[in-house]
Parts: sequence; structure tokens; C-alpha cells
Amino acid sequence: MEPVMTGRTTMSAFCEEEWMRLLFLLSDTEAWVDELGRRLFHQLPVTDRKRLFRRGYCLTASALAHILERHYYKIPRHPGTGKFTIPVVDILHHLRQAGELAPEPIPGSLHQKRVWKADEAVGFDKEGRPTAFITVLTDSSGRIVTAFPGVME
Repeated sequence: MEPVMTGRTTMSAFCEEEWMRLLFLLSDTEAWVDELGRRLFHQLPVTDRKRLFRRGYCLTASALAHILERHYYKIPRHPGTGKFTIPVVDILHHLRQAGELAPEPIPGSLHQKRVWKADEAVGFDKEGRPTAFITVLTDSSGRIVTAFPGVME
């Protein structure tokens, strides 16, 4: 591609038509994946699932996959992290409950946290101690980034 002069800078040639095709392909793919995610969550035997998908507090399939891969005892990866020892449906119940709490800012981060205390142990914290606490981290728009047993230090 030949460099092109534009007012202030030199940049590589820009093919708007190709760029628009890619934009619409990505948009359609994202909509398709979002629909697959909605269908996936509707298969779960939980009540009031809408509380996981509100504006200001939202769980995505990729966030849930991250939580389970890193923090579910049945997946033997990531030693040294807190592990949930309760069924997935119960994890989702507690994530829903945590959404009722007001988020707290995390100093030095754009993320926020909620710390939910369950009535009984939900797993082990990263030190291997049984815990009833669950920390849920969200981004500034309220999308859940991760959740784990224990309290964030």
C-alpha cells in the first residue's frame, strides 16, 4: 500500500469498502454470539435470571467461562486461586444476590467490587481456608469481569 498524506499525518492507504465489510461481519458475528449466550443461560435451571443481565450488572458467557475455568474445583487449573465447591447453579444464585449490593471502587483501578456473604461455605479462598464470602469484580459499565471465593486483599 502506498502511504497517503492526510492533513496532518502520513498513513497507509485505507480501503473503506473492505473496512466496512469487516465491520459488518464482526457486528453480525457479535450479535450471533450474544444470541447463543442468551440461549445458553436460558437452559440453566435458575429462577430470576434477569437479575444477572441488568443494566449496571451483567454476566456474559465469557465471564462465566473465566470464573469456572479459574475458580471451579472441578477444573484442575490455576492452583493457588480460590475455588468454588458448590454447583454452578448455586454460584449463579450467589452472583445474582451480589448484584443487589452497591459496588465499591477499587483504589488504583477502573473496576468495582461487591463482596457477598453466603449463609454457608461456598468454597476455599486462595489460602485454602473455607469461606462464605464471594468477591465479584465488575468493569465501569457493570459487566462482571470475575468472581471468586474469598475477600479481595
